[in-house]
Amino acid sequence: MRMSGSTESKYHHNQRPLVLSLNPAVDAEWFVDDVRWEEKNIINRERRWAGGKGVNVARWLKFLGASPELLLPLGGEPGNELKRHLDNEGLTAGVIDIHQSTRVDIIITTADARQLRFNPIGPELSGGEWNALYDEIEAELDNTTVQILSGSLPHGSGYCVYADLVKMAKAKNVKSLVDCDGPAFNAVVDAQPFLIKPNEFELEQWSGSGIRSDKDAIALASKLSEHTSGFVLLSRGPKGGLLVNASMGVSLSAAVPDIDVVNKVGAGDALLAATAFQVFNDSPPEEWLKWGMTAGNAAVSTPGGGLPDIRNLEELAALIRISNFRSAKAKD
Repeated sequence: MRMSGSTESKYHHNQRPLVLSLNPAVDAEWFVDDVRWEEKNIINRERRWAGGKGVNVARWLKFLGASPELLLPLGGEPGNELKRHLDNEGLTAGVIDIHQSTRVDIIITTADARQLRFNPIGPELSGGEWNALYDEIEAELDNTTVQILSGSLPHGSGYCVYADLVKMAKAKNVKSLVDCDGPAFNAVVDAQPFLIKPNEFELEQWSGSGIRSDKDAIALASKLSEHTSGFVLLSRGPKGGLLVNASMGVSLSAAVPDIDVVNKVGAGDALLAATAFQVFNDSPPEEWLKWGMTAGNAAVSTPGGGLPDIRNLEELAALIRISNFRSAKAKD
């Protein structure tokens, strides 16, 4: 974020945040009046853009003032289309060519802003394609201090890919920030990444416990942090978020203002990107949470695939309230 104060860029010499998008997609949004089951539905208009969580993270990093290196496998005509979208946005990307086609995600948006989403499982990479991808990642890790792993894994890849990449990064003293779900989440947690970003549902799945209160959220985020020995960034939608590191005594919460929601796709990606930007710039954890929450809330007020006005981002940041919940508890 090229702004005043703590958001000014302090880039490491010749280094850029590395973003991996291992199962990217072309996002196609269809706008309809309503969804009528077993009837013909008329698509009033369509929007298409480069999608996938890692691509969204890279897009937001560029918007915030970074120069990310995006690495992704692409194949078929959808892969060519996705690369054209990236080129049009000025996003630098290292492409690993694959034989199977990149997926196309379908988002159906009704006139009253309800959405249906249909995501194909995506292509399956061959052994040679995986080797080429790992070789490229290995080389790029020499040029960064932060690696961002975000989104689903290619079909048939197994669940330990992110865990392996976290270990690879650790060997080169690179911090890994991770956003994934399901079995891949469980596997990468055991690899102890620098930061992991679950939402409440993902945290509940990992812990086997429900979140019914702020106290539950704090307890489970702290439990996960104890397991990873790292940071946990818990996104809670309109309830804000938490940033916890049990071993370092970091216990921060963020309260966010009420905003009009026009899109629910990509808020977590914006949150992770802004957090990664602050980590890359060696900012304190309070800034990670403040700007992460700012970007996440700005994303839901912006059409899918779009970016807000930078001035609106600054205004929203002034409304985010960061507090230390351990200190508040002690005062009580």
